[in-house]
Amino acid sequence: MYALYYSPGAASLVVHWLLIELDQPHELRLTDIDSGAHKRPDYLALNPAGRIPTLLVDGQPLHETCGLLLLLGDRHPESGFAPAPSDPRRGAYYQWMLYLANAVQSPLRLWWYPGDVGADPEAVRAGVRERVEAAWQHIDAHLAAHGPYLLGEGPGIADFYLTMLMRWTRNMPRPGHDWPHLGELARRMKARPSFRTLYEREGLSEWA
Repeated sequence: MYALYYSPGAASLVVHWLLIELDQPHELRLTDIDSGAHKRPDYLALNPAGRIPTLLVDGQPLHETCGLLLLLGDRHPESGFAPAPSDPRRGAYYQWMLYLANAVQSPLRLWWYPGDVGADPEAVRAGVRERVEAAWQHIDAHLAAHGPYLLGEGPGIADFYLTMLMRWTRNMPRPGHDWPHLGELARRMKARPSFRTLYEREGLSEWA
């Protein structure tokens, strides 16, 4: 049994989505960012950074989206969503997961919170856009040559992560799904029944 502290559409979305896909019993604990619930003492006791998500695993609070996804993949190898340690694709799996965390998720946070680096907001956003669009170009080229998914023929945890990050850019000047192969991957991932369930549970409607 897992317990996920989440806020609709936040970084918890992909962890929630994966729990649905894995058909794992889990409890959802709404920690709404808009109401400031993630900064309250009871939540900070679990996650001192005050960020979403936190996942209780065997009663232990763990955070960092990429790390939680890697953990779930290893705890539930029967899904086939994460290559086994002996699988030749394991290195590429780690590579893509950390690339998405560092080259896409990390700069995207500054799109919404440019003041975190104490600079001119428009200059920060311009830099974020340049960096993220370069990442989309790189990933799209990879999918064109080695797709249709990041590790080849079948979907994996990195593709769920990638899809959430594309969703985050839906209102940017050039969203991730505007690149042809990324757009096709997003279309296939959003067609999964679990995506519909995810949206219903989180009360989401945009980018469906």
